[in-house]
Amino acid sequence: MAKKQEYSNESIVSLKGADRVRKRPAVIFGSDGVEGCAHAIFEILSNSIDEAREGYGTRITLTRFKDGSIQVEDGGRGIPVDYNAKEQRYNWELVFCEMYAGGKYTAGEDNYEYSLGLNGLGLCATQYASEWMTADVWRDGFHYHIDFKKGEPVGDLKKEPATRRKTGTTIRWKPDAEVFTDVNVPAAYFLDTMKRQAVVNAGLELVLVDETGPEKTTTTFCYQKGIEDYVNEIAGLDGLTPVVYCESTAMARDREDQPEYKVKMSAAFCFSNKTQLLEYYHNSSWLEHGGSPDRAVRTAFVNQIDAFLKNKGLYKKGESKITFADVQDCLIYVSNSFSTRTSYENQTKKAITNKGVAQVMTEFLKHNLEVYFLEKPDEAQKLCQQVLIN
Repeated sequence: MAKKQEYSNESIVSLKGADRVRKRPAVIFGSDGVEGCAHAIFEILSNSIDEAREGYGTRITLTRFKDGSIQVEDGGRGIPVDYNAKEQRYNWELVFCEMYAGGKYTAGEDNYEYSLGLNGLGLCATQYASEWMTADVWRDGFHYHIDFKKGEPVGDLKKEPATRRKTGTTIRWKPDAEVFTDVNVPAAYFLDTMKRQAVVNAGLELVLVDETGPEKTTTTFCYQKGIEDYVNEIAGLDGLTPVVYCESTAMARDREDQPEYKVKMSAAFCFSNKTQLLEYYHNSSWLEHGGSPDRAVRTAFVNQIDAFLKNKGLYKKGESKITFADVQDCLIYVSNSFSTRTSYENQTKKAITNKGVAQVMTEFLKHNLEVYFLEKPDEAQKLCQQVLIN
């Protein structure tokens, strides 16, 4: 039997540079498999979406190439990559090669009031996890280009006068099979992700170009009214009630000893006896596991529908109070919220845990349901009776 290696002071080592991601990708991306690889793709796409939401660019194009590489092109301001006197380093070194570096730490002050990610990890981590990456940036009248290979820069930053007037960033990279156990992200992921981002970013055009098949295909997603158009699409002609859309802003606080933060909320819903759907988005991330918005919708809908049933005497004698399962069976509901302070369950952003968001969204929904029931009593009666049937 081989002797075990001694556990001594020299046994403790720290990962440096690209190895911090390449040897432990699941810590950053949630998985070292195809889900982690997909999340890395979303990290690059989300940066372009943040730019568009700030008002810079109306179209984002994601391209899948035959060699397995991926490209995201936007019309934003272009990543600042030139020399940073304050940091005494080039910005390209910071954003592509330094963890926890980026332009979103001043969110709510100068830019990116509502952002998909504020950790300063996504671009750098994806670069580290790539077989190779190229970056082209157009800003300040110049075209910048930089190359990377397996997490390390190849050559210096190239800078030349721009031959085009528009600004923007184009990132192309190939996920590294030495980092992820599976880099074959299915086409369905790209289609689903691009559509979801179009849903929650009203008016933004997201274009998916796929060159991996026998023929090149182009799919464009755009919802001019965002989640309102989406709920109408889901309900079709089978809606029990028309789509209701509401929006508001509020100040929230997670704990008494913590500062207030701003929350922007919108919701679109209708009732149907053929289709049911619950979808929550926060800062454009699809909250697959919900969290705070899910708690809000469960509390608000049960509370207000129960109050209406009692007020109208629609409960039969001895009948038990409705539950959210009764409501969910006929509800099509999509919420789209943003906050300047967000607590995600983990780096993959599939749920948020902010108590303040849950509280203000609950009150927001209660108020709008109360107004809706008062203004549309016939619709309220119809949907409440359907809930009782459920």
